[in-house]
Amino acid sequence: MAPEQTDDRTVFRPAVPADVPVLVELVESAYRGDASRAGWTTEADLLDGRRTDADGVAEVIGKPDSVLLVTERAGQVLACCQLEHRGDRAYFGMFSVRPGLQGGGIGRAVLAEAERIAREEWGVAALEMTVIEQRAELIAWYERRGFSRTGIYSPFPYGDERFGVPRRPDLRFETLVKSL
Repeated sequence: MAPEQTDDRTVFRPAVPADVPVLVELVESAYRGDASRAGWTTEADLLDGRRTDADGVAEVIGKPDSVLLVTERAGQVLACCQLEHRGDRAYFGMFSVRPGLQGGGIGRAVLAEAERIAREEWGVAALEMTVIEQRAELIAWYERRGFSRTGIYSPFPYGDERFGVPRRPDLRFETLVKSL
């Protein structure tokens, strides 16, 4: 995945440690605080606090069998996602698109590239992810892209502020899966 950069071309590349500050800002802007309300993926009504931090992003970048995929155009970071090879599946997470660019097709392109990497480079049979159950519009977006709800739930980590400060007591994650 060697990037070639031109002004109008979208480039996908693995994140490097120097990307940590911009990636923390991207993830935070896509999910938390008032800035996230410019897009439709905000969790600001469900969670306060941080979505991630520099240590968390650096850990993902350095994790074996994992890639934090960066999407750029004209040298500007537009989006990112995490892929982690887990046997016959790949975990898909930390999916973030700049709020002002959401709804313009970048997310679909990132997901397509993540699927390509998982299928062609890792040879896995499925992508797996978790989504906060209360995010009905987000789950519907993933279903339109071939993900299925599994009915498998995991608890939200209440009390662990690394995942945010919940604004309601009923949050939980549902696992979604897409066959590749």
